[in-house]
Amino acid sequence: MSNVVPFRKPRPSQRHRGNTLCRRGFHKWEVVDQPFDVKSGRLVTRYRCRRCGAEKNEARGPSD
Repeated sequence: MSNVVPFRKPRPSQRHRGNTLCRRGFHKWEVVDQPFDVKSGRLVTRYRCRRCGAEKNEARGPSD
């Protein structure tokens, strides 16, 4: 058998599916892990976007 090649060009909605929200700042954050930063004495929460894979950190601790 051979591989089937699609003849149609994918629509822009199919090509950019899920990324348009992230480009406009509407990420879908989920918690990856929560290590404790010993130097500053804070709990650091790491988030990763489920759609695009962008990451962000948020520190919370005694001075908040």
